[in-house]
Formats: sequence, structure tokens, C-alpha cells
Amino acid sequence: MSLDGDYLKYARRGYGMDHDHYDWSMLADRAPVTWPGNKPLALWVNVALQFFPLDQKGKPFPPPGGMVTAYPDLRHFTLRDYGNRVGVFRIFKALDAFGVTASVAMSARLAERTPYLLQRVVDRGHELLCHGWDMDSLHYGGLDAAEERKRIARSLDVLRGASGQSIKGWLSPAKSQSENTPALLVEHGVEFMCDWINDDLPFPFRTAAGELTAMPLSTELEDRFVITDNGHAELEWAEQVEDACDFLIGEAEATGGGRLLALNIHPWMLGQPHRIRALERVLEYITQSGKVWSAAPGEILAAWRAVQA
Repeated sequence: MSLDGDYLKYARRGYGMDHDHYDWSMLADRAPVTWPGNKPLALWVNVALQFFPLDQKGKPFPPPGGMVTAYPDLRHFTLRDYGNRVGVFRIFKALDAFGVTASVAMSARLAERTPYLLQRVVDRGHELLCHGWDMDSLHYGGLDAAEERKRIARSLDVLRGASGQSIKGWLSPAKSQSENTPALLVEHGVEFMCDWINDDLPFPFRTAAGELTAMPLSTELEDRFVITDNGHAELEWAEQVEDACDFLIGEAEATGGGRLLALNIHPWMLGQPHRIRALERVLEYITQSGKVWSAAPGEILAAWRAVQA
């Protein structure tokens, strides 16, 4: 039995995709990007400092990395807390050892609960991104727009007020968005978001409230995704990052256009004593090539915008 003809009729159907947030294009067809120092590869390392509530509601789904056993799930709650108290300082030490610039995406509720940790981040000069209110305060289809507006405003107001930074970047908890999230971010002064991972370079993103930029923060190379979801060892994660680094440098040199290697890492994962060497190995491998520009996302965005002008 064949399908009814109306099945294929869709008002939003278009070439390449079914929305108009950005123009569909092939990476090879775009104007080449040149990074400072003519480096073929920009390195963006983001450290995720997250707060997972012990009384997780899990609406509409349990957040990745969240509580998984019956309340009180102290096993996982204290492990996440370990990352914010112990592991993060091992991460900072590794970044310093190899001269790598990193951003920090922080849950606003964590900044409110641990002002000492926030101050250490600020004193070190990291660019802060807002990681929402907490990891159980998700943005999703069906969330009331007024409630989401309040959630975004509260998160940004707390983080901006506590840090003294303007906070121009946003990473949603679980990288989850509603249909309203991008426009609401623009309304609240956000210039770039990191939830859309469908490219190797930044791209302009249109909303009803104006334009912002999508800064793809890879999930495929995220430590939690590779080690927990894919069940790979930390050294396998290191090999995958090294392979990506080599490939992107080679592709950039072959095409004459820069590429972006974006790594999202979690102190409760890589800050463990049995895993920190994997991060040190990765940072040493990437930086020793002499072909990588390490920068915060705001700097990378500025360099990308300069080429688009």
C-alpha cells in the first residue's frame, strides 16, 4: 500500500533543512577563515562546572550526568561535587602547564552556592559562559515561554552579578533547547550559544529577536559522552581527540581555511587521579604541533567575525 500524497506535503520543507535560522551551506563553499598567527587550527577548551540537584525532578528527561538511583543518590551527587572541589584544580593545573586558554561554563546555582570557586575562576581570567540555572532546569519544547524567560533572566542575572563579567555566551543544560530559547537568549544580551553542534566553525543564527552566533561545542569529543555513553577508556578518548586534531589541521592546510577543535570537559570526569594524565597527554599533543591557536570562545568569535566582514 502506497502512502497518501498528502504525507509528503510539508509547509516548512526546503533545500537542506526545514527552518530559516541560518542559510544552508557546505563548509567547503564558505570564505576561508584565518586565525591569528596564520594558525590552521583554533583550540577551544571549555570546562563545565555543573550543579546537579540531589532532589532531581528529571523533567522532561533526566539530565546527562544526573542522578540515576533512588533519592538520595549520594553516590553520584558526591562524585559531581568532587569535580567542583578537587578535580577542577587538577584541570586548571594541566591547562597552565601547557599554556592553554579555556572558558568555564558554570551553573548559576553553583556560582551562588560556591562563591569561592567562582572567584577562583574570575581571578584566573577565564571567560565565563552561563550554563543555565542548574543541570535539572532544562529548556525544552513545551516549556512555557514566560517561565523560560524567567529561568534565563535569573541565571544570567545571578552569574553576571556575582562574577562582574558581562557573560555573552550560553551553554544550555544538556544542550537542550525549546523553540523559544535562541530568541530569549538574544533578548537577554547573549551573543553566542554552544548547543548546536552541526558544524566545525561558528555560523550566524537568526531568531525573531535578532541574530546571535552558534559556536559548535562538540559532543562527539566530549569526555563524558565518550567515556560514559560510549564506554571507552580515557586513553581512547585521548586518541580520538588527537586524531581529530591531526585531521582538522590537515584539512585546514589543504583547503586554506582554518578549522575549530572544541573540547568540552568535566572535572568530575577528567579531574580524577586515574584520568588527569589523559588530559595532560592531549594538551601536550595539541600544543606541541605549533599549528594551534588556543583561545577563549569570545576571541575565536571576534576572529571569525573579522573574516566575515
